[in-house]
Amino acid sequence: MTEHTLPVPRVGAVLSELGAACPYVPRLSPYADDTQRWLVDWLPQAGLPLDDPARARLAGARFARYAGRLYPDATAADLRVLSALFTWFFLVDDACDGPGRLDLDEISALRDGALALLRDDAPGQPRAGLAGPLRRLLATAWREPQRRMPAHWRLRFADAVAQHLDGTWQEAANKSGGHLPGVAEYVVLRRATSAANVAYPLVEFVHGRALPDPVYHHPLLRRLRDLGNDLLSWYNDLASLERDATTSGGHNLVLAVAAERRVPLPDAVESVARRWHRSMRRFVALRATVPSFGPALDEAVTAHLDGVTHAVRGTIDWTLESARYTAHQPRSRASGP
Repeated sequence: MTEHTLPVPRVGAVLSELGAACPYVPRLSPYADDTQRWLVDWLPQAGLPLDDPARARLAGARFARYAGRLYPDATAADLRVLSALFTWFFLVDDACDGPGRLDLDEISALRDGALALLRDDAPGQPRAGLAGPLRRLLATAWREPQRRMPAHWRLRFADAVAQHLDGTWQEAANKSGGHLPGVAEYVVLRRATSAANVAYPLVEFVHGRALPDPVYHHPLLRRLRDLGNDLLSWYNDLASLERDATTSGGHNLVLAVAAERRVPLPDAVESVARRWHRSMRRFVALRATVPSFGPALDEAVTAHLDGVTHAVRGTIDWTLESARYTAHQPRSRASGP
């Protein structure tokens, strides 16, 4: 096997091994499949035109099942909201990194328009850079979180979206300039492009209680969120390696390891798998050290951390079932929540 030969069979074995090594039990909302059917029918009503191939891709991608794995305790109505939000992020991912992708100025304008909507700047005014179906979809999906959640939570969510879209812009800039990130640089960037930090605050929306900012930003909770983000992102990088080798411009942890250490891809796959196992052990150990924040907050903190583990386990299971990862699909990497 040469350095440039993709070890696809071994990647499949590694994905199975990592899935088996994840100590968290899979969960899935009982409303997931009904919500998936609703989503495919509802999006055209929300102003997103879908031809037959697009409807088939959307059904096969199973975004509602992804939301149902991350938020298994959501009500049927809330799972619809979450599925609509997930779809928006995946559509933005495709717009920024798919065929005919947006240029850097257009990505910046989309970011500014989305943040203006989420932060309710100049309500009722057009948002330059966020127009058409993407604007209508985000505005519709945002109504319920905006109505129910307090101002500090809405700002925190908007900040997470800003971080994600900044990462999306940076990855596009890297590709445009031919810059291949090293391992340390890539790990930090991947935490932004994965959008896991957008998914985490939505746990509070589901449970109806926003954590105080000092608790949410506690260093230990932040470290656990970073580890969870790494675990789901690196698993996804392994799953999408075959496609990323020709389309990602080096934006894949396996490719970054292979380039930086000058090792064949099979060795880089094994290195990333070992790194994943170390991070999982660290995550489990750190979670056991989380202190009490007091009887008024402990239940909400536990729900938040359960949400991080659902994101790790749910991404593993959704990655294996989603048609977004089959060869005929135009996109392979997940940057959505």
